[in-house]
Formats: sequence, structure tokens, C-alpha cells
Amino acid sequence: MQENLNEELETVKQEQEKHENCNCVSDCGDECACRGEEKEVESKEEIEEKVEETLEEELGKTKAELEEWKQAYLRKQADFQNFTKRKEKEIEELRKYSSEKIITKFLGSFDNLERAVEAAGGSKDFDGLLKGVEMIIGHLKDIMKSEGVEEVKTDGECDPVYHHAVSVENSDEHKDNEIVRVLQKGYVMKGKVIRPAMVSVCKK
Repeated sequence: MQENLNEELETVKQEQEKHENCNCVSDCGDECACRGEEKEVESKEEIEEKVEETLEEELGKTKAELEEWKQAYLRKQADFQNFTKRKEKEIEELRKYSSEKIITKFLGSFDNLERAVEAAGGSKDFDGLLKGVEMIIGHLKDIMKSEGVEEVKTDGECDPVYHHAVSVENSDEHKDNEIVRVLQKGYVMKGKVIRPAMVSVCKK
């Protein structure tokens, strides 16, 4: 914009110099013979006014574009907030019902156990009850295995990562710090210890 103003001012200056060097009267006006033809020369004030109008027009366009970008940003921000809320709700639902799958698998074994107890109570067939319970335990182990759950091994030395030594005893059949008895089984789920085995350890 400043360059355009400078160019206009330079044109006015050149016209003035040309008029001063001509032989016509001083008040010849715009039809001076030195100009060759009728030509309107803008004043400095007129040029500045046009430049100001152009600047105001461009400023208005810039403000309009800025407002448009602002509204677009606000819409995107609102969309992102809604997306975040939906994801938080989905995560909360997953946490709330995360155990649904495994519980559904255990329900079948629970039903079988109830039926076995009911049948044994009526017939007094405790041998049949024992077999039924053993079958249910086998089914439960299959479910645990399908979920990546395995028993902690308890042969050999006591490992603090997998075993919790709750008592000590002397045993001629075991070496020092070896596991003598398992008081409660431990379990690992996909490589992570979810319950260490409670054991008794040999100390000589």
C-alpha cells in the first residue's frame, strides 16, 4: 500500500515539474498545452483517501476471514469435546462390564454345581457328587486356561516373585529354601502374578 502511495505522489510531482517548465500562463489549468491532452491530476489528499479506503476494505475482509476461522475453530472444539465425552462414556461402560465375559463362562459351571448338590441331597449319592464336582473343577480350569490363567509352579526353591513363604520347617527330603508344602495355590495371568502361592519353606 505504501508503495502505491509513493508511486502516485511521484506522478503528481512529475506533472508539477513539467507544468513549471512550460511557457503557458500560470493559471492555465488542466488543459495546459504541456500536457498534450486533458488529464486529471489527483492531489495527495485524494490519493491518501483512496489508499485509506483500500486499507479499510482489506481490513474488513481480514476481519471477516478471522471470524470465519474463529467459528470453524469453535465448531471443531465442540466436536472434539463431544468425541471425548463419548469415549469416556465408552471406557466407563467397558470398566463397568469388563468381567461380564468371564462371569458368563463361570455361570455354566455354577449351574452344574447347584444341580449336583441338589441331586446328591435327594439320592444321598456322595460318590456321584464327588465326580460331579471334579468335572466342574475341570471345566473351571479350562475356562481359566482360555483366559491365560495358569497355576504357579511350586517345585524347587522358593521364589519371592511367585511364592509367599508363610512358614518354615525342617525336612530331610528337601534342601534349604526349597518348598516343602503348598498351603494355597498361586496363579499367573498372561505372565503377571495375580496371586502368589502361599508355601512352607525348608530351613535347616
